Amino acid sequence: MKTAQVIMDTGAHAAALAVKSARVDVVPGYPITPQTSIMEALAAMVENGELHARFIPVEGEHSSMAAAVAASAAGARVFTATSANGLLYMHEVLHMASGGRLPVVMCNVNRGIFAPWTLWADHQDSMAQRDTGWIQYHCSSNQEVFNTILQAFRVAEQINIPVMVNFDGFAISHCLMPLTLPSQEDIDRFLPPYEPEWRLDPAHPSSFSNVTNAPEYAPFRQMLSDDIMASIPLVKQAAQEYKDITGMWDGDTIDTYRLEDAEVVAFAINSMGAELRLSIDILRQQGIKAGLVRPRLYLPFPAEDIISALPQNAQVMVLDRNYNFGHPGGILAAELKSVLFGRRNDITVKNRVMGIGGIDLTRQFMAAEIRAMMDE
Repeated sequence: MKTAQVIMDTGAHAAALAVKSARVDVVPGYPITPQTSIMEALAAMVENGELHARFIPVEGEHSSMAAAVAASAAGARVFTATSANGLLYMHEVLHMASGGRLPVVMCNVNRGIFAPWTLWADHQDSMAQRDTGWIQYHCSSNQEVFNTILQAFRVAEQINIPVMVNFDGFAISHCLMPLTLPSQEDIDRFLPPYEPEWRLDPAHPSSFSNVTNAPEYAPFRQMLSDDIMASIPLVKQAAQEYKDITGMWDGDTIDTYRLEDAEVVAFAINSMGAELRLSIDILRQQGIKAGLVRPRLYLPFPAEDIISALPQNAQVMVLDRNYNFGHPGGILAAELKSVLFGRRNDITVKNRVMGIGGIDLTRQFMAAEIRAMMDE
């Protein structure tokens, strides 16, 4: 392990530094608030020679993902980033990346979607891509964003499935936090140059993604589903190896806090999960045995780890920053209820939607909401 450097930086710039450290080959980019500063930083790194990659400015997010797919099929290590409506505009090509088994890594800086317009964080954008066949991480700090992007490349390239790294707009993307940068030598040990099993090459002409009949199509789709479910051990392995090399731990599929004797468990993702640690301390001071489960991995949903972590007879308070339209509550609560059904009948799940469109979620507010939910 080489000496690490500690700086103060924003989450967006931490993402750009991780991408530079991953030595990517191609970065297609299109600006959208609050993601724009990632692309601005990467474009500047390419321009001044810090990053030896091809930066491709495009006319929209659909083209950005199309360029990412093409470059990945040609054997390049590829990164792009987006937010909100830009992610929705990519939707068609997200399926192309996963169905084509292309290990693209993308940051989505979570932002609410229209109408009406908003620029601030909620999770409707990434949750709406649940069924596109991408692995999804959700991060709670600038350091976690940096570490997770490097682990995402490792996982994506091992299993040939694209990975989306999500974090909250402005609350993470534009806030300064201490950031520890491992040495480039250590990162190169963790993430060696990408050597794909196949690539499109004019010297050896071949075709990619031809029309198929059902007997050929169905096995491809089943294989994608099976491999996404099988990625959880790779996520754990990547996190452990990253820790072994760099000494930093942002890993496993869930993050837990004060669960040892918890009777009430808060359940949330992204920056809400980090702030909830402070809410848990407030509740403990009030005599409530509270704890936290924060899924780092949303897709595949880490069912076994969640089921194992939840204490007996706990009340789980799911705080969703999204709506499950047509159903009461949010999407995260529905996912949790689905995995608990028939396996943990001792668990009670309650749900609130909050923080939509960037409404500030303070530790005091969330502690008060959890107390109110206990009485419902």
